[in-house]
Amino acid sequence: MKNKLRPVSVILCIILTLTMLCCAVPFMSSAGAYSAGDIFEFGSYPQSRVTAIDYSPLSVEKAAAYNSKMIREGRCIVQEGDVSALDMGKDAYDLASAFETIYFWPGLEKCFSEVCRVLKPGGTFLIVNESDGTDKTALQYEKMIDGMKCYTIREIETALKSAGF
Repeated sequence: MKNKLRPVSVILCIILTLTMLCCAVPFMSSAGAYSAGDIFEFGSYPQSRVTAIDYSPLSVEKAAAYNSKMIREGRCIVQEGDVSALDMGKDAYDLASAFETIYFWPGLEKCFSEVCRVLKPGGTFLIVNESDGTDKTALQYEKMIDGMKCYTIREIETALKSAGF
């Protein structure tokens, strides 16, 4: 097991050297690949590196443009990818984040297994969802948006445990 599951209300990180995987979202208004370079204030963490993935070519294009300075400096990679089949080495990242995106992941346990595989031992997987899978508004969107699934806390916890977290 990589980590104990624990609810997080506030996260305060002191980052000296960090490699981070951002599992992006299909909507540019959210915090995925588009703002990969903003996840950490890169000037404050000169050894940090971010890899951002998104399955939308348009999102990747926009994110690459937005993060062009960090890309030129070799500190950020933005690439098209599929979280259910990450083209990345084992134990490569200290932190993985998923901001408002697991709603669209095909096969939650498989995707979590891939994130677990690329995290270093002791690595952290931060999942941020607005919906807890029970609120009426989110469930209405689930009916309107093809492929969207709002997971309950129990469903997420079960999938995380099954994936090795």
